[in-house]
Amino acid sequence: MAHIIVVGNEKGGAGKSTVAMHVGTALARLGHRVGMIDLDLRQKTTSRYLANRKTSIARHGYELPSPVEGALPEIDPATLTPGENAHDRRLSQAVAALEAGSDFIVIDCPGSHTRLSQVAHTLADTLVTPLNDSFVDFDLLAHIDGESGEIIGPSVYSEMVWNARQLRAQAGLKPIDWVVVRNRLGAQRMVNKEKVGHALDDLAHRVGFRVAPGFNERVIFRELFPRGLTLLDLRDIGVKGQMNISNVAARQELRELMKALELPGVTADF
Repeated sequence: MAHIIVVGNEKGGAGKSTVAMHVGTALARLGHRVGMIDLDLRQKTTSRYLANRKTSIARHGYELPSPVEGALPEIDPATLTPGENAHDRRLSQAVAALEAGSDFIVIDCPGSHTRLSQVAHTLADTLVTPLNDSFVDFDLLAHIDGESGEIIGPSVYSEMVWNARQLRAQAGLKPIDWVVVRNRLGAQRMVNKEKVGHALDDLAHRVGFRVAPGFNERVIFRELFPRGLTLLDLRDIGVKGQMNISNVAARQELRELMKALELPGVTADF
C-alpha cells in the first residue's frame, strides 16, 4: 500500500503547498512513484503548481520527474448508502485510483476546516504541519497563557488530529507520525523565536508530535511557482545565476526536512 503523507494546517499562509510540492517532487527525483491530491477546491494552489510544471516541461522540453495528480471524482448522490458522506466517497476513490501506481501519495489540505481535510487526516501515515514561527500560528496547536507562557491546553487542530488518531486505532491502523515543521524562520536569532521553540518542544511531548526544520523566508519560492519548478530543478534547467548562496542554502533545508520526515525507504540523496 502507498504511504500517505498529509500536509495539513487550518491556517493559510504557512507554506503548505510549497512543502507539499517540494516533498512530492523530491520523492519523484529519488525514484519513487508519487501521486498528489489537492483538497483545496477553491484556491487549488497545488493543482496550479502541477499545471505550471506541465506547461514548463512542454514548452522547454525539460525532463523533470513529477508527481501524478489525482482528481476527486464526482459522486451521484443516489449511489450513496444511508449515512454515507459524498466527500468521504470522493476522497477514498481518488486515493484508490492512485494507490496501485504509487509508493507515496501526498495530500495537500486547505487552510480551513473541511470534511475532506478531516477525512484526509484519518488516512495519514505521516502528517506534516507547516507552522509559521510565531505564537499566532502556535495558537492553532495550543492555547497559551499570555503572561506566564504556560500551555493551557490543546487547540482545535490538535483535537482534530487526536480524533483522527483514535479512529485509526479503532480501525487497527498504525499510528500517525505527526511532524510539525517550523516554516519561514527569520534569519536573526530573536527572543520570540526561542520562546516559540521552547513552547513547541513542551507541547510536542504532551500532544505527541515531532518538530522538524522547514524553509526560511526566501524570494525564490515565489519565483518558482509560476514555472511549476522546485529547488531541485534549478540545476537541470540550465538557467545561469539560479544557484546562488541563498538557493544552495534552501536546497540544504529541503534535504534536512526530507531526513527529518523519516519516510520509509527514503534517503535524501540529492
